This record gives sequence, structure tokens and C-alpha cells, in this order.
Amino acid sequence: MATASTSTGAAAMAVSGRRNMLAQTLASRRLPEGVAEPGERVPDALAPEVMPFIRAADDVEPFNPRVAFLCRKYAYKKVQRMDPSSIQRGVRQFKTYMSLKLDQDDTQFLVNDAKEIQRFYKHYCDNLIRSSQRTNFDELARYYQVSSALYEVLKDVTNNKVDSEVMKCAKVVEEKSGHFRSYKYNIVPLNFPGSSEAVLELPEIKSAIDAIRNTDGLPKPHMSSMHREGKSIRDLLDWLSLAFGFQNSNVENQRENMILLLANISTRTSGQDGLPLVDTVNDLGEKIFGNYESWCNYLHLSSRIMINYDGALKKQQLMLLHIGLYLLIWGEASNVRFMPECLCYIFHHMANQLNEMVEENYFQPPPGFEEEGSFLKVVIEPIYKVLQKESQRSKGGTAGHSAWRNYDDLNEQFWSEKCFMKLGWPWDLRADFFHQAGRTTRKPKTNFVEVRTFLHLFRSFNRMWVFFILAFQAMLIVSWSSSGSLSGIADVTVFRSVLSVFITAALLNFIKVTLDIMLTIQAWGNMEWTQIIRYLLKFFVAIAWIIILPVTYSSSIKNPSGAGKLLNSWTRNWYNQSVYNVAIVIYMGPNILAALLFLLPQLQNVMECSNSRAFILLMWWIQPRLYLARGMHENILSIFKYVFFWVVLLTCKLAFSFYVEISPMIEPTKFILNQVVGNYEWHEVFPFLPHNLGVVITIWAPIVLVYFMDTQIWYAIFSTVFGGVSGALSHVGEIRTLGMLRVRFKSMPDAFRKCHVATDKEQALDVRSFFCVWNSFINSLREEDFISDREKDILMAPSSSNNLSVVPWPPFLLASKVPTALHMAMTSKEGDVHELIEKIKLDKDRYNAVIECYESLKNIVVSLLLDYNDKKIVHGIDNIVQNSMQNNTLLEDFEMAEIGKVSNTLAKLLQLLKSEPTDGSMERKIVNALQDFMEIITRDFMKDGHGISKDENERKQSFTNLNMNVIKEAVWREQVVRLHLLLTMKDSAMDVPTNLDARRRITFFANSLFMKMPRAPQVHDMISFSVLTPYYNEEVLYSSHELNRKNEDGISILFYLQKIYPDEWKNFLERIGVDSDNEEAVKGCMDDIRIWASYRGQTLARTVRGMMYYRRALELQCYEDMKNNQDLGGDKFARSKAVADIKFTYVVACQLYGVHKASKDSRERGLYENILNLMLTYSALRIAYIDEKEEPLPNGKLEKHYYSVLVKGDDEEVYRIKLPGKPTEVGEGKPNNQNHAIIFTRGEALQAIDMNQDNYLEEAFKMRNLLEEFLIKHGKSKPTILGVREHIFTGSVSSLAWFMSNQETSFVTIGQRVLANPLKVRFHYGHPDVFDRIFHITRGGISKASKVINLSEDIFAGFNSTLRRGNVTHHEYIQLGKGRDVGMNQISNFEAKVANGNGEQTLCRDVYRLGHRFDFYRMLSMYFTTVGFYFNSMVAVLTVYVFLYGRLYLVLSGLEKSILQDSRIKNIKPFENALATQSVFQLGTLLILPMIMEVGLEKGFGKALAEFVMMQLQLAPMFFTFHLGTKTHYYGRTILHGGAKYRGTGRGFVVRHAKFAENYRMYSRSHFVKALELLILLVVYLAYGSSYRSSSLYVYVTVSMWFLVFCWLFAPFVFNPSCFEWHKTVDDWTDWWKWMNNRGGIGLAPEQSWEAWWVSEHEHLKNGTIRSLLLELILSLRLLIYQYGIVYHLHIVHENKSFMIYALSWLVIAIALVSLKVVSLGREKFVTKFQLVFRILKGIVFIVLISLMVLLFVGFDLALSDVGASILAFIPTGWFILLIAQLCGPLFRRLVIEPLRVLCCSCCPGGACRGPCCAKFRQRSGAVLHKVGPWDSIREMARMYEYTMGILIFLPIAVLSWFPFMSEFQTRLLFNQAFSRGLQISRILAGQDGRGAKRE
Repeated sequence: MATASTSTGAAAMAVSGRRNMLAQTLASRRLPEGVAEPGERVPDALAPEVMPFIRAADDVEPFNPRVAFLCRKYAYKKVQRMDPSSIQRGVRQFKTYMSLKLDQDDTQFLVNDAKEIQRFYKHYCDNLIRSSQRTNFDELARYYQVSSALYEVLKDVTNNKVDSEVMKCAKVVEEKSGHFRSYKYNIVPLNFPGSSEAVLELPEIKSAIDAIRNTDGLPKPHMSSMHREGKSIRDLLDWLSLAFGFQNSNVENQRENMILLLANISTRTSGQDGLPLVDTVNDLGEKIFGNYESWCNYLHLSSRIMINYDGALKKQQLMLLHIGLYLLIWGEASNVRFMPECLCYIFHHMANQLNEMVEENYFQPPPGFEEEGSFLKVVIEPIYKVLQKESQRSKGGTAGHSAWRNYDDLNEQFWSEKCFMKLGWPWDLRADFFHQAGRTTRKPKTNFVEVRTFLHLFRSFNRMWVFFILAFQAMLIVSWSSSGSLSGIADVTVFRSVLSVFITAALLNFIKVTLDIMLTIQAWGNMEWTQIIRYLLKFFVAIAWIIILPVTYSSSIKNPSGAGKLLNSWTRNWYNQSVYNVAIVIYMGPNILAALLFLLPQLQNVMECSNSRAFILLMWWIQPRLYLARGMHENILSIFKYVFFWVVLLTCKLAFSFYVEISPMIEPTKFILNQVVGNYEWHEVFPFLPHNLGVVITIWAPIVLVYFMDTQIWYAIFSTVFGGVSGALSHVGEIRTLGMLRVRFKSMPDAFRKCHVATDKEQALDVRSFFCVWNSFINSLREEDFISDREKDILMAPSSSNNLSVVPWPPFLLASKVPTALHMAMTSKEGDVHELIEKIKLDKDRYNAVIECYESLKNIVVSLLLDYNDKKIVHGIDNIVQNSMQNNTLLEDFEMAEIGKVSNTLAKLLQLLKSEPTDGSMERKIVNALQDFMEIITRDFMKDGHGISKDENERKQSFTNLNMNVIKEAVWREQVVRLHLLLTMKDSAMDVPTNLDARRRITFFANSLFMKMPRAPQVHDMISFSVLTPYYNEEVLYSSHELNRKNEDGISILFYLQKIYPDEWKNFLERIGVDSDNEEAVKGCMDDIRIWASYRGQTLARTVRGMMYYRRALELQCYEDMKNNQDLGGDKFARSKAVADIKFTYVVACQLYGVHKASKDSRERGLYENILNLMLTYSALRIAYIDEKEEPLPNGKLEKHYYSVLVKGDDEEVYRIKLPGKPTEVGEGKPNNQNHAIIFTRGEALQAIDMNQDNYLEEAFKMRNLLEEFLIKHGKSKPTILGVREHIFTGSVSSLAWFMSNQETSFVTIGQRVLANPLKVRFHYGHPDVFDRIFHITRGGISKASKVINLSEDIFAGFNSTLRRGNVTHHEYIQLGKGRDVGMNQISNFEAKVANGNGEQTLCRDVYRLGHRFDFYRMLSMYFTTVGFYFNSMVAVLTVYVFLYGRLYLVLSGLEKSILQDSRIKNIKPFENALATQSVFQLGTLLILPMIMEVGLEKGFGKALAEFVMMQLQLAPMFFTFHLGTKTHYYGRTILHGGAKYRGTGRGFVVRHAKFAENYRMYSRSHFVKALELLILLVVYLAYGSSYRSSSLYVYVTVSMWFLVFCWLFAPFVFNPSCFEWHKTVDDWTDWWKWMNNRGGIGLAPEQSWEAWWVSEHEHLKNGTIRSLLLELILSLRLLIYQYGIVYHLHIVHENKSFMIYALSWLVIAIALVSLKVVSLGREKFVTKFQLVFRILKGIVFIVLISLMVLLFVGFDLALSDVGASILAFIPTGWFILLIAQLCGPLFRRLVIEPLRVLCCSCCPGGACRGPCCAKFRQRSGAVLHKVGPWDSIREMARMYEYTMGILIFLPIAVLSWFPFMSEFQTRLLFNQAFSRGLQISRILAGQDGRGAKRE
């Protein structure tokens, strides 16, 4: 027991010394162990009342233990009063602890308690008052809190009989502490007397405060208004607040924002004498008013920022007034911040009012703005109500986009001068813009209408489609010619035929302008009349051209001219040209002009951006005039790069299409066309179709689809090549192994100096600065448990090397150097001194290591000795060594054979010196070891050393008087550890560090130093920035319960993590000083374990820790800057913290923080507490949340009000800004959450971070460099978004996580590298990009928030930035971490969410404008990297369908057989080639190329090849093929029917087994139904074509399709853990069967009942348009071809081809449906009361069906093969009936019920009634429809189909589950990566605990 307690106590000491900061915070708020459960928290209900007294006791205990005792005693009394019965959780434990503590501390005290506490309180207050001027704000606040708690205890002890002197002190303290209770600040404690914060001492802060406090010369407000508002005019913002009624909290927030902006910009700008900020103010004004000035110019308005004063000071003051006004408007605008031009409109009018007040020198607030909060009420609330009403019209996103106005529609109304006339100022609420009570008519859209149709792809990218269509036509004409080669174009006839492409172009242009009118007509109500005329004129001109060109072509074809003659005629006889040629030139005129302007991008930018009416008129025909999308053309160099990329790509693509896809098809096509129409084996619907056109269409359709799709494949190839070359030129992956690191490590300090040191310094200082950063990096790796203590020592560089003559490199570079030198010395021969030294010098590192060891040993020993004589001995030995080296007598003077003994003895001594001194015996051991060492040196090692150790005083023993205090010094101990390592490391340290993540981070950091990056300025001069993280309700910190809770396999998260990260778990236990075998000690460190586990999951705690590395890095770098700057005095540490404060801010937008705070739910309360702990741990962390409060109205009713609140520290509220309503109700949740919190961010840059991201300290050091990119031009302009690469840290969990990691890594590296350069189309993808904050907050924010259309809100920030002439770049010398989904269903949800988002992007105005305003080549880049990728994925799948349905037509019609068996045909090879043309589709496997290239760059191409092979073995093609179906399904459904929504993917890392029913629900419609349809197609194609077709041809043609079917059917189960374990299979079957049989009902979730799920699966049809429903209906007709074709092949029909055969086949279906209806009615009528009758009814139906079958077999020659064939025929028909039934309901409602409702309802003008009358009508009509229709039968029929599908899919799984090896194989398949990291998955999934024992 004693041993256990000792070890536990030692562990506790170690924990307290080396635990994480967050763990210390948790521990400070918990009860001690032994009193309650480990980690038990102080009861929540007591904490607010009790904690102040416990903290006061802790603070005063060192000075007066008795007063501390009285504080705890009073806390105990309060608890007793609050909960005398100990009802609440944890109260009893707390009372027990307090009583024990009080008994322990209650000692005899001579002085009266009342006198003692009064004496102490008076003394405490006197000290507090005296020191208040020298203490910072936070410390003062804590002292005043303690004094308040002491006074309350004092009154209790004295029974309120307080001494008068004490009462006086209390009053003084109370008055002063009142300031702290009322005053709140965020970063800069402005206007608070008595605070000496270091941040206020910064000169730039002082200058900024002085500038905004200059109110001289402004008109003075009336005293009455100041008294009414209860505030004084302290600065310009107070003045503006009184003038326009802004909220006080908004003013405080923007005051600090403005001060920090001015202060930070001023560090990089110059000033004038007496006006240090004049250039700063102008610079800030230009940035903030850039969009406003552009808007004024666009509308031909005069800017209201007119500074018409002579004095520079006055100009500065007025500019600051306008800046402050804009920031105050923006800070209170809430959701209106998404409407930047609306803010410009508001500012324009308010600035005008401001100017009038200043010019008239009379302060008079505008009418309605007299009170605080009036701006919100008068200006913002009306617009918010419009947004709210439009959001309601969207019906939660289910209504069509054309039915309501989104943010863009409302904002774009401010792009027209009409807004001034319509809206006025203040708002004219009668305007049509606002919603009037009683008026329900739909408002028109603005400029664009988002209509659900695929035609948007053609409209947005029409130039691309025209190019490909015309190229296809031209290649087809050339290849059809007699020569069939490109040279044939010189032929007269061929060339003339090629010219017909212009007729096609005119037709396509007509389609485009027609679409323009059709898709924008709902926006004409808000459109300029000039734009409407333009649309109409373009329409009529297009009609004219489709008439003129065909007519002129037909007339000119009679006189053909060859290519050469045509060219000559233009120069000699142009007037005799055919009219067609002239028409072509006229038609192509605008395109030729556009091509010329393309070569002059600067001129084109000037023309587009000019607001001159002449240029506007000139550009009117070319493009509609819009505020956005002007002047986006790049400089000529950037244009050359991406034009070269696309010209080469398109050349290769067209050549491939011509020679591989088109030319080989010509001969088979001619051959088929020349054949006589074959014999049909069915009743031919089109018997007179000539020349086998049906056959030609079926074989060409897949080729055409592949032609339009394969550019995506070519893009993948070329982006891989270009990205690889670009990465290599950027030095990516130059250092990728530890060996490479060691080779280049010594050049790293110089590389570091060039990019990270602000000024040139001496080499020694460079190395020291680099070592400082390097050591911080290595320390962070140790803190994160990636390396052990020994590895840390090996990797660390010495912090001080002042006493050494060589550069002390880290030990990992010097490993085995000293032992090798010692071995050389031991084996050297006497007299060969020179040879020995030269051998050692052959390795410079070895020689330096020897020198360093010798000098370090001398320094260590000398500093350890106190006695002069002892030191004299050491110096004497040193002199002998030096003389021996100089005289080359080292081998003669020393016995080198004994050097090994010297080394071993020294190692023992150093080992003792390294150890922590625990007691007095340690000194004796050290003395003995030192004496042994010195004795061996002088007696054994030195040949003449006996005399040197003799002391004059023989009685005195040497080396006994030691300086034991030096052992405690960190620098000295570091020297000892380093020397011991150098002496004892005999291996090469090749495997240090062993952790793969540590290796990756070290090599990436080293490699990044050699990459091109801007030079970092000093921290004081750097660009300031903020980080913003949106958070909803994800995990913050895992609780002990969650970590230890076992899943269905008996596995806990903690156990799982210990197996995945065994080395990190071992390092963690070493760090906290706990033995892994001591389970009690491990349990006692639960706080630390919780944090260790949370830092390995996707938690908010991990993200916050990572982001706070920025502050840590800035503090360190700032401290280093000041150490190198000798001019700066004072407290460097405090100054570095102050500079870090103004340079970096971190805000987490915890939307539901207030809800969690008030919640009684244990999980939600835990989220609140964990976030609170994060704030207490990281003082710079700020939490912004939306608070909801009910406030009473004058009539007594309660009304909800909403606030944006910022809190810090111990939940201390800083700002509370009232909102016009709930912001997240108006649009998507995440962007609105970001938007409400963005006002609390600071600085000039803003990094958007998701809560599943991470950061690293070594990367945080490079943030200064990254921010400098904002000051450098990239192409034509400076960046507005800086792209940053990511590392996916979840790749080691499973093979699926590895696949996703590789896929995502290739996208965020090589993919975005190519997008940014050369293609110039990189946007924002939700990655850790850094925004130009001022640019974006004045232009709509960092995302868009309209419901559904902006589902992928992040990319719209990139769209918006590009459309507003921003510049997005990508930088790879810095990276952050990101977590991805790790389970199959999680990944599917993610892919579905992204596909949904891309479907909505296809419809949006941003994509349309970019597609039109980009030049042709950038448009191609944008298409193939955004929506085009998803559309081409869908086309790839569609190609399979088209191919197989074409084969089905050929097989069932008999045409394929007729052609192949025709005796006149001697060679069928061309036709077989035509059948196999779809093999081009298999090139899709090349899409994996970017992944391989990036892995090759960063890890080596050998590793890349190995990973590629491993991915194939782990079925990566199966995984990616499966998700091809996911992309296709959700992208297509979104465009047709909508239904896009945010899908929570979950961020857990424990891979669990998904039930079969869960997988069935998720993939039934997206994969299983489609796969079974393809399966039937393949079976029918095989069955009816095998008699005349070779099997090899069938396999060659269909092998990829069989693979597709297999993937779509079984991938969810192959990648589902434990899917092939028999007991899991049985459980899955039971669960699925129960789910299928569970009847639906009110309130049943889809997870509970098949019926509820079946209804929910068709919800999207209810919101579909008539157009989309009819398209679904048309597509469903394909299913009828099976029945139509197969029935004519049945034996029973006897080759009869009459149409009656097909008609009779429907009789079979009718009988089946009637039977189902009879059974359904019988169940409804008889199943409850007449069970016997129901059974008899079912028996009759069964007998009748059997009788019919017997009759068919006996009387009509029905064969058994006919039964199987009939099943194949009728299964698709039955599914067709189900689809039609599902479509009939919505169609009937749209076409019949809704018109009837409009006609019948007397109170619904325009059909907009939503009252109870119409609701009742809908309800009754629905009931009638349900009663009349065969819906029950349809449902039962659907259930039967679902049973069949489920059994077909489940049967192979059940069979494979019989074989035990399948489960082991699957485990190896899924978790191979984890196996390589030491994961024992086989035992985990079997439920074992790692020791072979079954976990219960």
C-alpha cells in the first residue's frame, strides 16, 4: 500500500508540473481526489455563489491562513443554506470535502476572529488602493473581487458590527470596484482610470486614441440630448452615436475596432510632423470606401466623402468621422451586411446628413434618430422584415427559387438609380420593395432567376458548348469525306461543307437568346428597359441569322470554291464573293472584335469598368451592364500561361476524338447505313425508318456523350502534369525523409534568416534565432505527445552556446559521432597523433562533437565545484590537454586504451546529474561518482597525472564541496543531458522521431524554409489578423463517460485511441509521470486523458488549441524582436503580450452558447462548461453567441429580442448588440453564424477556420510571411484571398479515411496549385484561407447566406471576391490540419452535401456571370473545376445507361442479330468495334493521377507507386466508383427537384458497424435501384444475344459495367466493419425485417418504419415543378421497353408480331394489380374482426392465380423459360407503375387541385391564400384522392419490391458470412493502415481488451 501511495503521489507531482494548460484549468474547478469521484466538478448550482469565497481563500492563504479558513467556513455556511438536504448532484461530496478541510485547518487562534479579519481587510484594502496605479486591469479586477468576498465574510464574522475605519475603506473600495463591475473591455481598456496596461503604452495605440478623441471644431450636441442619453462626448464615435442613435455597445465595439485598425496600419505607413496618422487614415479610408466610391461612380453619383477643408488635422478628423460612421452602420446592420450596396445606400444618405451638420456647424440629429437604438429600429429593422418575409416565402428552402427574393435579389435593387426614387430616405415603407400588410403578390426577381433546369449549363457556358458542337460537326464532316483525314479539308466540297458550322452556330445562338428570355422573364419587372430591349433585339437578330445563313449557304453552294481559291478571291475579287461568305464575316465580326480585345486585357478592363456613357453605349450590345463582373481580365503573362494550358489540352483532346472516337466509327456507320433494314423480331413501331437509323443512333449516342465528357479526363491528365512541374519548381517535397533533413539541416538557419528574420544579423544571432524557433517547435511536439522525452532531447538544440567555440547542432545530427571518435582513439597507435586527428576531422561533425563534449564537460565540472583547489585541478588537467594538442604528444601523455573507462565513468556521473535530487543521499552519490571520474582521469588515463591531484593539505579530501544549486538550473541541466546523449548515443538516430506525424511535420517545416515566401517583418510591423470559427453543437471536449462508454462491440473510445496511437499514449503517460501498469494512477489523471483524447478527435478544443498557437508564436517572435532591438527597454514580456493582443484575435461563433448555458440537458450543459474552460485557459479567446431574451412590452405581453453577445474569461460579457430579429432564421445557419460574429473580429486579415481543423506551432511561425502576400502583386493585382494547403489528419483511422485523405490532399495541393496558377480560377472551398478583411466586410462578407442556393456557402465567397475584381492565390509553404469523415456513411453524406451544393451552384447567378464574363479559356477552367466535374460525372453514368439501352434495343428488336448473321456480310469487325467504343469510358481511371503525382512529389515516386498498388488491393476503385453514383444521384436530383440541405456527417473517429437497414435506407434510391436496373439490362443483353455473339466480345464490352453494378450493390457492405460476422448478419436481418414490417403512423420516423421512410423518400417530388415531374415521367418510359421486347421472344407467342401480343401482356399486369387490391381491401375490412374470412379470401386469390398458370402451361404451351423471361419483362414494368403512381400525386395536385382551389376560394386573389379555408380544401381533396386511388395497393406493391431488392442484396452477404475467413479478410482490408500503426483491429472488433480477455 505504501508503494502504491508513493507512486501515486509522485505521479501527482509530475502531473502538476507537466500537465496541459487546459488540464490545469479543469483541475482548478474540481474537487480534490479522495473526496469525490476523480474529476468531479464543483456543483454547477453552487459555483456562482461559492467560488468567489474559495478563490479568495486560496489567494489570501499565503498571507493569513486564519482569514482563508474563515472564507471557507463562510462558503460552507452558504452551501448549507442553499441546499441543506444535499439534494443536488455533487453537493454532498462538496460538503464532505469542506468539512474535512475545515477540521484540518481549524487550529487554536489567540486573536479574536472579528478583530483579525478586520485588521487584515483594512491592510488588504490599503495595499490595493496604493498599488492600483501600477497594476493592470485583469489583476485589479481579481483583487477587487477578493476584497468584495472578504467584506461579505467580515460582515458575517462580526455580525454586521463593522469598525468605522473599516467601513470607510470598504466604501472607497466599493466605489472603485464599481468601475470594474460596470466597465468591460475586449482588448484595449479604454477610458478606464487607474489601469496601466502595456497595450496602452504602445505608441501606435496612443496615436490612434488621440486621433479619434479629437472632436475640436465639431458642432456641440445639446446638453439635453446628452443628459437624456446619459453619456458624454469622449471621441468621434460618441458624437456619431448621439447624432444617429447607434447602440452604445456597438459604439464600444467599433471604437476598439477602429483604434486597432489605425494602430496596426500606422506601423507600416509614414506620418507627418504633428500628424502621425495622416497617411494611415487615408489608407484606411481608401480600403473601406473602395466599394462605396465604385458604387457612386457606377450610378453617376457624387460621393458624400467630400473633405473640403484646408487643414490636414481637419481633413483627418472628417475622414475618421466618415470611417467611424461606416463601421457603426456595418456593426449594427446584422443580416443586411450580406447586402453591401444596400449599406452603401444607407451610408450615402447618412454621410450627407453628417456633412450638413458639420458644414452648418449645428448639431441636430435627423428625425427619428434621437434615441439610442433608433438606427436599428428606423433603418435596419424594415429591411430585416423584408428578408424575413422572403425567407418565409421560401418555405424552408422547399419553394422554387423564383418564388421568393434572396439576398442577391434585394441587394441588386441598389444597383439602379431607381432605388433613390422608389425607396427615398428615410425609408418609404410604402415602396414596393417592402412588404405591405394585406399585399401578398409575389415580387419580381432582380436581374436573374434561378430556375431548376439543366439548361443553365448551356446558358452559363454556351461558348464552350458551341465550340465543342462545332468542332464535332467539323470533324464529322472531314472524317466522312472520301479521304477521311484532316488533309481532306483542302478539298473544295469538304471545305464548303465545313463552313456549314456557322449555321449551327447561329442555331445555337438562337437557343441561347431564347433561354435568356425564358429564364429571366420573371425578373423583367425589376430590370432596366434598356436590358429588356437588348434581350428582344438579340432574339430578333438571332432569328434573322438562322434565316440568312441557311438561305445564303444554299444559294452559294452551287458555285463552290476551294480553300486556296477562296483565299485568293478575297484579295483580288472580293466583290464577286458569295453572299454566304460575306454573311459569315458579318456574323463573326463581334467575335473577331472580342478576340482582338482579348489580346489587350488592360484596354478591355478599362472599357468594362468605365462609367462613361460613351463606353456604356459601346458595351451595351456585348454584355448587360452590371455592377459586378467588370474588369476581371488578367495581365498578359497570366493569360499566356492559361491559354497555353488549354490550347495544348484542346489540341490533344480534339486529336484523340478525331482519330480514336470519330474516325473509327465512320466505316461501321457507312456499312450499317448501306445495309437493307433488318428483320425485326417485335412489332416495329416505326417500320419505315430508313437506312437502319435506329442502329446508327444507338451506336453513336454513347460516343457523343463520351466526346463531351472526356475533356474532364484530359483536364485531370494535364492538371497532373502542370501541377507536378509547378510543385517541383516550387521546391515541394525536396525534404521528405529524415535523411534529407539531416543533409540540409545546417543550411536551414540561413534559409530561416532569409525569410523569417526581419533584419540582417550576424551568423551567430541567426543560428540562435533559428534554434529558438526550432526548440519551440520540438517542445510543442512533446506537449502534443508525438515524441518522447528522449526523442525531445535528441532533437533539441541547446538554448545557450556562449561558452562553446563550435556551433552546437542538435544531437540527432551528431549521433554516434563521439563513440566513433572514442573507438578511433582506443585503437590508435602511439605516436600517430596527427593521423588520429585527421581521421576524426574527416567528418567535420565528429570533430566538432568532440570539441563540444570536451568544452561542455569542462564547463559542467567547473560550475559544479565550489572549492578553489578543486577548480585548480580541473584547470591543470585542461592545460595539460591543451599543451599535448599543441605539441602533438596526446598519445604519449595519455593512455588512450583507458578512454573507454573514462567514458563509462563519465556517463554514470552524468546520469546522476540528470536525475531529480530527491533527498540528501543524492549529493553523496554525485560526490562519489565525481571522485571516481577524477581518479580514473588522473591515475589511469593520464600517464603523469598522479601529482596533479595532490593537495597541499593532505588531510582535506578533494571534490566534496559541490554547488548543488546549479543542478536546479535549466540551462545547466540541458548541458548535462546533451553531453550525456552525445556520449552514449551509439546508434545513428535514423528513426528519431519514430512517430510518422512528427516526421511529416518536421520535414514539411524544414522543406518550407527553402520555398519561396515573402520576408517576415517584425511582429510590431506585421499585418494584424483574426481567426473566426463557426461552431454549432459539436463536441468540445470528450467527457470521461464518453471515453469509457463501450459500443456494441464492447469497445470504448479510449481503448480504441490507445490502439490507434500506441506511441502517443506511451509518450503521454511518460509526460504526466504515470506508469501504464498503475491503473489507479491512470484513472486519477482523467482530466489529462480527456484532453489527450480530445486532441485526437475532431473537437473544438483541438481547433482552439491549434489557433492559439498563433498567439504563442507571436509572443515568442515579438520577444525575440525586442531582444535583438537594444533600443527597447522596459518589460519585454509584457510588451510582447501587448503587441500580440493587437495583432491577433480569435473569435469562436458559438451560436447556441446561450441556449447551452441555460439548458438542463447534461450534454448541452457540458458543452457550455467546456467552452467556459477553454476561455479560462486561453485568455485571448472570445466567444460570440446569439442570445435570446423575452422582454415585456407596455401591454404586458412578452416579446423575444435577439442580441449578438461577446464574452471572455469567466463568462464575462463584453459587448451586447441588439439585433432586428433572429439572424439564423433568414438564410443558411453557418454563414449567418459567421456574420453575426464577424463584427467582433479585428485586424486587416481574417482567417476562416472550421471547427474540425487544427494548427501547428511551427506553421504559426510562418503566418507573418503569409500575411505579407497581401502587399505583393500576384498577376494584375494584390490578393484578396490567400489560399492555404491542408493536411488531413484522419487518414490513419481506416482505409476509407485513407482514401478520403489522399483524395482531399490531392485537391488541396496539386488541384488548387493549378487552379491558382496558371488557370487563375481558384475560389474559396471552406479551407483555412485568409481573407482581406476590409475588402470583404465592405463587399458582403466571407460567405453568402441565401437559403438552399448558397448551401455551399464558402465557395460563394470566392465567386464574390472574383466578381468584384479580387484576386485569389494559393500558397504551399504553410499548412493547417483538417479532419475528414472516416466511415462509409459519413463520407456518403459529405459527398451528397457537396453534390447538392454543386447542383445549386449550377443554377446560381454567380456561376452564370463568371461563365459569361471570363474569357473563353478561364471559362473552361472554371467549368471543369466546379459544376462541370459533377455534370461530367453524371454524363459518365448516363453513358452506361445509353449504351446498354441501345444494346437492349438492338438485341430485342433483332437488328443486331440480323446484321451480324447476314450472309452477305463477310467482315463483322467494324460492327464489333462500334459495339466496343464505350471502352473509351474506362479512361476515367486516369482521374486518380493527381493523387499519385502529389504523393510522388511529397513522398517520392517509389512510395507513390507502392501506395497506388496498396490502394488497388484495398479496393479503392470500388470506393471511388461507388461515390461516382453518389455524386450523380444527388447532383441530378438537386437540379431537377431541389431538396438540397445541410447533412451532418458526424465527426466521430470510432468506425462502427452500420445496420443493414441503415445502409438500405441510405443507398436504396441512389445506388441499389440503379444498380439492379443495370443488372437486368446486362442479363437481358446476355440472354438474348448469346446465340449469335462471341462471349469474348460481350465480356470486353460489359466488364466495366459489371464492375459498376457490383460496386453500387455491395460497396456499402464491403466497407462496413463486421459486416461478414455471422452474429452481426443475423442481427441485421432481424432488424431489417422488423423495419420492413413495421406499419407507418403519425410521428414515426423513417428509421422506425418502412412506410414512413417510403413516404419521406418521395418528399422531393411534392416540391418539384410540373416541368421536372413531366421529365421524370418521360424518363420512366424507358422501363417499358423490357416488356415490349421480351414478350415477342416468348415461346408462347409462336413468333407472332402482332401488337395484340403486347396488349395482352398488360392483362397479366392487370390481374396482378387486381389481386393485390383484393388482398389489400380484405386486410382493411376483415383482418381485425373476421380473420378467417381474410384467410379464405387470400386462399381464393391464390387458387385462381395457380389455375391461370396451369391453364397457360397446358393450353397455350407456356414454357418454363417463358416464366423467367416474363419476370425479367414485368419487373421493370411494375417499377414503372410505382414511379408513375408517385408522380401522379404531385402532378394531380399541381394541375387539378391547385387550380380548383384558386377558383373555389373567394378570399385568395392571385391564388396566394394560405388561410384555413384553403387548408381545409387541401385536406379534403387529399383524403378523397387517397380514398379513390389505389394507393394502398401501390404501397403494398412497393413493399414487395423492397422485400425482393433487400433479399437479393442480403443473400450474398449471408452466404459469405458463413465463412469465418471473410471477416478476417475484411478487417485486413479496412484497417490495413491502422495495422501498420499497431492497431489490433481484429481483437477490437471481437470485443477484446488487448490482453485476450473478452470485454463484457
